[in-house]
Amino acid sequence: MKLKNPTMLGSATKSAEKVKLTKVAKTPDSSESPETKKIQKWPIPKPEDAIIVCVSSRALFDMTKERQIYAEEGLKPYLDHVLKHEDEPLKPGAAFPFVRALNSVNERLLEMDLNEKHLFDIVLMSNNHAQIGVALINSINYHDLTVERICLTAGNSVIGYLKAYDTDLYLSVDSCSVIEALSDGIASAVVSPVSHVDSSSKQLRVAFDGDAVLFSDEAEILAKTQGLNKFFEHEFEMADKPLDVGPLHQFAMTLGKMKKKFHDKGLIEDCPIRTYLVTARSGASSGIRALKTLRGWGLDIDEALFLAGAPKGPILQKIQPHIFFDDQIKNVESGQKHGVPSAHVPYGIAQKHHSSKKG
Repeated sequence: MKLKNPTMLGSATKSAEKVKLTKVAKTPDSSESPETKKIQKWPIPKPEDAIIVCVSSRALFDMTKERQIYAEEGLKPYLDHVLKHEDEPLKPGAAFPFVRALNSVNERLLEMDLNEKHLFDIVLMSNNHAQIGVALINSINYHDLTVERICLTAGNSVIGYLKAYDTDLYLSVDSCSVIEALSDGIASAVVSPVSHVDSSSKQLRVAFDGDAVLFSDEAEILAKTQGLNKFFEHEFEMADKPLDVGPLHQFAMTLGKMKKKFHDKGLIEDCPIRTYLVTARSGASSGIRALKTLRGWGLDIDEALFLAGAPKGPILQKIQPHIFFDDQIKNVESGQKHGVPSAHVPYGIAQKHHSSKKG
């Protein structure tokens, strides 16, 4: 159920008038300052119609230097530094390619139908001080992103606001916030910086792990507690029984519905959304149950890659997704090593095993 009182989101909702979609020519060597650079505009969707993707400021932009000042010198020097440099655009962060691709999908949707209501709505969700908003907005405009809803909480938890916005997906660099959001039933993941951020492609590519991401961790629990042979036997016997849903299930279903809008218009090979299942499961030994589960959900995943335990990084490098979701740190690190924006979903039994290894 979407937000019952949209007025609490501020006056941005009232500006949801029909605006003609225009494309702005990009000039990499432009001397325009961040606050004067033009951005792309479209009607701001009503919260009850939109797919709400909340992104933290440090996920959207690279604020490593600013964070270091905060950690070493404290809040006031941090604020002073950001305010002094607020006209200098921040560099893209780990979630930047994903956000830009979502903007591109909105453009394609509006090209098909200027009255389209179901658009991706990016909300910048940060516990930064309100005055930091000037620097963030300048960077948003400089990079030609469309981010109209901004929530700055000055150190307070953002979780209550995530629920108020009826968030469909939350991305942050803070694992504690993500764990709290997941416990409240909000699809969430921790993003980490990568050395190279490629945001050139306008086709949104999203890769999901299977167990403990799209699916529950029921099968993973069996594998880790009773061994692979028992796991294979169980999956063979349960091949016709769908797996329970995992934390990213609903967001994947939402992407599927958005894809269908393009497929219904005959845009199948040229669809601006492409999804992938990248799983450590073996195909012949345990793949049938996964595929039948997706079929039973009506979830149209474009590509399914069963790696049988092989490293995921090289495959992800070939796919070049804008974001890859996985519950295991080793797979996230493998993706990052190969230059892929990878997000950790701290959910399920793998977290207990990861913690025990650290201890």
